[in-house]
Amino acid sequence: MRLYTKDQAIERMNRLGRNSSPFIFIINYAQDTSYVEEVSSVDSTEILYNLNGFTNLPLLKKNSVSAFSEQHVFFNTPVRWQSFPESFDAYKRSFQFVQQNIFVGNSFLTNLTCRTPIETNLNIRDLFFHSKAMYKLWIKDRFTVFSPEIFVRICKGKISSYPMKGTIDASLPCAAQILMNDSKEAAEHATIVDLIRNDLSMVADQVSVSRYRYIDKLQTNRGAILQTSSEIRGILPKNYQSALGDIIFKLLPAGSITGAPKKKTMQIIEEAENYDRGFYTGVMGYFDGRDLDSAVMIRFVEQENGKMYFRSGGGITCQSDVESEYNEMKQKIYVPIY
Repeated sequence: MRLYTKDQAIERMNRLGRNSSPFIFIINYAQDTSYVEEVSSVDSTEILYNLNGFTNLPLLKKNSVSAFSEQHVFFNTPVRWQSFPESFDAYKRSFQFVQQNIFVGNSFLTNLTCRTPIETNLNIRDLFFHSKAMYKLWIKDRFTVFSPEIFVRICKGKISSYPMKGTIDASLPCAAQILMNDSKEAAEHATIVDLIRNDLSMVADQVSVSRYRYIDKLQTNRGAILQTSSEIRGILPKNYQSALGDIIFKLLPAGSITGAPKKKTMQIIEEAENYDRGFYTGVMGYFDGRDLDSAVMIRFVEQENGKMYFRSGGGITCQSDVESEYNEMKQKIYVPIY
């Protein structure tokens, strides 16, 4: 798995885009380490992906046994899933540091994440095959991702982004109404939409919010959750295919997993979290020779020294309640196997 620096990745993405050569890309949170490879050269023993149907998985053929079909023999086995979140007091210390910075005006919104040990009867390859998500990725012996969150899509010269902010347990009475009427969630969502609109304006013209704060329902191994998203669109310059690397990197890191303003908020995140995010909250995607699709790498399980960890978090604002945010962080420790 050959990795590139930021400048190398930008140049490579620009060149492949200019030549209309299909490729996939995986970019870490800090944007200093990237994987950019032509589709024909991706080693499926090291990397597996299914990015909204764009995949290197073998096709399931009738009456045949493939690597893909063999994995699904295990599907009926009950999933054992146990998480060991950090203590409330430990989370509270990080939360208070973040909120103090918000109160003095250093940030309007900060995405605070945690690294939670988990125990399960599935390995990261099993999790990749059995989870149901729009965007999935497996890197051998490192991590797997099953993300529901679109980063940007480029189609016929138009760019779209779909920031996702706001979560609630769908089983609660009047869950949708509670979520939509929550002033903290509404303020958080408005901040992210404004940030993403400004981001897209750096690379596109005629940027507008085409849909605002609609609800998606996501299934998990513990039941359904509701999340709110918005759609923001713009028009790219005519030569955009020759500048795919520049476009993507100008938009990074994703606003939904940092906050606003980005630069100062990233410094707050670094101090509050005390760990390296690595590829978690980076982006992954593909270019098929004409169009591009990508996702934010959330819903992330990594493997390290024989142990497994889940990364999750949420946005903190001046209105945030520490107990609610702690519970939301824990609620997101799930796998979409159902």
